[in-house]
Amino acid sequence: MADTRDDETSETLPQEGGRLKTVLITGCSSGIGREAAKAFLDDDGWRVYATARDTDDIADLGEGGCETAALDVTDVNQVRQVVERVISETGRVDALVNNAGYGQMGPIEEVPTGAVHEQFDVNVYGPHRLTRAVLPHMRERERGTIVNVSSVAGRVAHPGGGVYAGSKFALEAMSDALRPEVEPFDIDVALVEPGPVNTSFSDNVQSRTDALERSGAYDWFYSVIEDTQLIGGGGFGSVEAKQVAETILEAANSPDPKARYPVGSFGKLSSLARLTPDPIRDALFGVVRRFV
Repeated sequence: MADTRDDETSETLPQEGGRLKTVLITGCSSGIGREAAKAFLDDDGWRVYATARDTDDIADLGEGGCETAALDVTDVNQVRQVVERVISETGRVDALVNNAGYGQMGPIEEVPTGAVHEQFDVNVYGPHRLTRAVLPHMRERERGTIVNVSSVAGRVAHPGGGVYAGSKFALEAMSDALRPEVEPFDIDVALVEPGPVNTSFSDNVQSRTDALERSGAYDWFYSVIEDTQLIGGGGFGSVEAKQVAETILEAANSPDPKARYPVGSFGKLSSLARLTPDPIRDALFGVVRRFV
């Protein structure tokens, strides 16, 4: 992980206590993670460690000034090695951005248990591995911020999205528990909850959905996925990945971040949907099903 900044540039950047703050970001190969790496780099006060499973996917970020590293969040050895290297090179992790993730859609009956495990391994166990790795260092310094990238699906589940929503519900619950646990050490925990985002996320959703063995009982759901872009970008209320990245940066820079940052109009409206009585919400889903 070579330092791509020259000495003259580094000396002129705004610093905290004479040193750049350090952020470690997962899932930087595309979308939100890539934009987050750029946003932190443009902020000038941060030394950015951008990670992805394949460093070829983030080579341009390295050329632009980020430190890069291979990191599969399901690999505990890689997690440990990357965090140890960041600490050895900078002596600190001021912010951890748990962004790596994907969406497994499909009716509960038709999603194999193995696929559920894979979903949780990335979306839940991954952030847990990274959090456990950085917390000892943050506690020692008595400062730090953990930003977990969730989703409106972490607040409201919809038919066909139970597995993905379940992983995000779990991430939200763990974040809510972690926040008061680490508050005595002056460590903050924030959730960023975007709605639909204009990224390749929907393409990955579609490819995984297409791979499911269909019983024929849930054709209405597949019609919705194929005819709309509620999960990926381009649909109603969608936002750009850059807007989500700016929200992540806001949370990391704040001396007192909010517990939750819904992003975009759809994200903000959906966060209120959890207050809707269950029978009414179920009835609304029924209306959608009948009109498909």
